[in-house]
Amino acid sequence: MKTDFGRNVQVFHIGVLVLALFIVGLAGITHLADAADTYEIDSVHSMVIFRAKHNGISYNYGRFNEFTGEIMIDESDMSKSRVAFEVKTASVDTGNEKRDQHLRSPDFFNAKQFPVVTFKSTKVSMKEGNADMLAVTGDLELHGVKKSITVDVEITGRGKGQQGESLIGFETTFAIKRSEFGMNYGMGPVSDDIRITVSVEAVHK
Repeated sequence: MKTDFGRNVQVFHIGVLVLALFIVGLAGITHLADAADTYEIDSVHSMVIFRAKHNGISYNYGRFNEFTGEIMIDESDMSKSRVAFEVKTASVDTGNEKRDQHLRSPDFFNAKQFPVVTFKSTKVSMKEGNADMLAVTGDLELHGVKKSITVDVEITGRGKGQQGESLIGFETTFAIKRSEFGMNYGMGPVSDDIRITVSVEAVHK
């Protein structure tokens, strides 16, 4: 017959085994939860630039000084990744205040009625053969018009900041027709085709 001591030891061993299995399972759950990393865009080290042709002769450039965004990257399943970006139209800056005021007016961005441009992804996938190139599809809402676009996005780097924080960089360049978003003023002197470059550095949250 087993003594009480022997039964207690057996129960103790079973308890330890159950606890160990629980810890391993919990570690696995935590690992899955950590598979997706969320990054916040650092606007100080990021740029949103656009280019338009003037009179069919030269390119004029501008930028937006105020924008925010969040990027969720799931390295184990890129299809679960997400991007959200918002730009304040009143922050347009072409280096000429008179021109900037005109761009904020109803002739162009109509910043009072449409204070933000937004982009929200609906699909993210890795480009075949290149782990640092993504195809990002999402809804771009500009001037009150929402359209689905797909852009190629390069992961430009990963690393640590001065405080040890995790950083990641992205860049994309794509073109839109402003007429498709109801911005029809000044066609001819100002091109319909607008090229946009978004280059961002983002900090792990």
